[in-house]
Amino acid sequence: MRILVHVCCGPCAVYPMQHLALAGHELTGFFHNPNIHPYQEFRRRLEAAASLSEASGWPLVVDEHYGLREYLRQINFNEDGRCHYCYDMRLEHVARQAKIGGYDAFTTTLLYSRYQNHELIRERATWWAMKSQVDFYYEDFRLGWQEGIDASIRMGLYRQPYCGCIYSEQERYDKLWRKQQNKQKKQIALSA
Repeated sequence: MRILVHVCCGPCAVYPMQHLALAGHELTGFFHNPNIHPYQEFRRRLEAAASLSEASGWPLVVDEHYGLREYLRQINFNEDGRCHYCYDMRLEHVARQAKIGGYDAFTTTLLYSRYQNHELIRERATWWAMKSQVDFYYEDFRLGWQEGIDASIRMGLYRQPYCGCIYSEQERYDKLWRKQQNKQKKQIALSA
């Protein structure tokens, strides 16, 4: 199959791209990630994806538009539901590009991460496949989690410490915020 693969970053693409190539698929990577903040982080992830593409020999199509403003407009006042909008923005775009490019299917390296909402990704990708009339290729790439990590380290790819959006950055680094969130969760659990 000719598959257009949404690439969120280099490290998350290592295992899925190797695995799909070994299965005999013809792959093209597609970098479209309007959620990534700040801009320098966007560039670093793009450079890592491009390095992996060059080293691995599969083409990478890049949407260089830094769509942070559009992303923030989508999630404004719905920060807790942001992943749904984030997945939709990216999956809609890759499904549309797969249709335009005449690909047999599309998929996403988001299915590799243990930190993403796997079922929501699958649900939204299936919906965009139906809407765009291009198949969604589903596979649980989390099975190669450690293999992908080890390979990305050996390759010297930039490995980001958070999902990409400004909120995940805060969740990763703001210890006071995390402490307050945990306290609120405990209070809710006790009152239930």
